[in-house]
Amino acid sequence: MSTITVPSQVPSVAEDCEQLRKAFGGWGTNEGLIISILAHRNAGQRKLIRQTYAETYGEDLLKALDKELTNDFERIVMLWALEPAERDAFLANEATKRWTSSNQILVELACTRSPQELLLARQAYHARFKKSLEEDVAYHTTGDFRKLLVPLVSSYRYSGDEVNMRLAKSEAKILHEKISNKAYTDEDFIRILTTRSKAQINATLNDYKNEFGTDINKNLKDDPKDEFLALLRATVKCLTYPERYFEKVIRLSINKRGTDEGALTRVVATRAEIDMKTIKDAYQKRNSIPLDRAIAKDTTGDYEKILLALIGHEDA
Repeated sequence: MSTITVPSQVPSVAEDCEQLRKAFGGWGTNEGLIISILAHRNAGQRKLIRQTYAETYGEDLLKALDKELTNDFERIVMLWALEPAERDAFLANEATKRWTSSNQILVELACTRSPQELLLARQAYHARFKKSLEEDVAYHTTGDFRKLLVPLVSSYRYSGDEVNMRLAKSEAKILHEKISNKAYTDEDFIRILTTRSKAQINATLNDYKNEFGTDINKNLKDDPKDEFLALLRATVKCLTYPERYFEKVIRLSINKRGTDEGALTRVVATRAEIDMKTIKDAYQKRNSIPLDRAIAKDTTGDYEKILLALIGHEDA
């Protein structure tokens, strides 16, 4: 469920563009005006604002924002202004070029989007970077990581609710056998995680727990420092309980010395219009503190203001 608030009487697109142009004029940028417009418009409205701004002023709104803004505030505004598929393509491309958390980000994009959303992201990637996402992921990864990530980003899963319970039982046994033998990169193990529908995987993992008495992710903690096992656990969590996955990403980004603004920005920008309400509820349940209070405690200035606006803080 979305947490952004859109006014009941939205100004015309032309008026929004004019106000944004004003925010860029004068001696200093009016960041508050930018937040009041962009943080309170849905994806369709933001797309129209970008189109109209370019037609009216002969300049891409993103370029105008890039010239005017800096640091973490600039990054979240820029990500938020992108269309969802374009944003996913941008994040995926970034992830292929760096080592820190990059594999986890690719898993996140591949497993928490619907099949159609992932397809649109791949198409946007192709259009923007003149090559395929699969090609870049294959080039920038090696070994076991490549074996898991390429099929994940290439997948087009069935998205219906139909489940084959006999298959769920047989594949739960396969998963248990592979884990018992520490055959984490076995092709059947990878095939089940990368091709089955989310409904089918949920049924399989429920049967796994009922049959073998433990959650699969507990069995995948054989070596807590093993990066590939951590990636497998992230894959399972993203496919089955994305709100818990994103709650943990946010919790780890703000509950340590020095905020991980990259992770916090990414989750808020990508989930505010999808399931941020559920993520907020999960955060409060897990940490006994509202997410907006935790963010306000850990961030400052315009960056804090836009984060709070996007997660639906009443005063933002």
